[in-house]
Amino acid sequence: MKRLLTLGLIAGLSVGLMSTSAFAALKEGDKAPVFNLEASLAGKPFNFSLAESLKKGPVVVYFYPSAYTGGCNIQAHTFSVNSEKFAAAGATVIGVSLDSIERLNDFSADPEYCAGKFAVGSDVGGKVARSFELNVREAAEGKVDSRGKAIEHGFAERTTFIITPDGKIAATIGGVTPAENVKAALEKVQQLVKAG
Repeated sequence: MKRLLTLGLIAGLSVGLMSTSAFAALKEGDKAPVFNLEASLAGKPFNFSLAESLKKGPVVVYFYPSAYTGGCNIQAHTFSVNSEKFAAAGATVIGVSLDSIERLNDFSADPEYCAGKFAVGSDVGGKVARSFELNVREAAEGKVDSRGKAIEHGFAERTTFIITPDGKIAATIGGVTPAENVKAALEKVQQLVKAG
């Protein structure tokens, strides 16, 4: 019984910590920081501009720890299979991590993950993640990705921002599983279409 209570307490603390991570980030109603990043779409690098993308409609900016890692693979795949639903709602999706553009060229084209359906941006050093008030951890020695390649960059916390064309944050989503994160983002974007 004591062990079950301890496990329950640990699980409760974990959930509490996961849900508070999103509270450190910029919140609904805040002005989103404008940024430009080197990005990749279907393995081809280009310059992503948040300001230019907002001219077309809402933008889903999702920060994730690292390409080719468990939860990030699930999240990228889930965004990929739902890309037409986001497009139907007029939304642009961009994933942002501290990965190098070379790693992202592979990840963005990988048919198992991004599959060329949306862009991923390279925030080497974490400047953009920090501008959204996200926690950025330094690289940890000995970490390898799902391909067995060394991960030599830091990690931003997994948080998604829905940004409306006026540059305001309509929703901040964090503290949920990668698949739930995508589902919540899609629901919010679809609500914006209905309200608009």
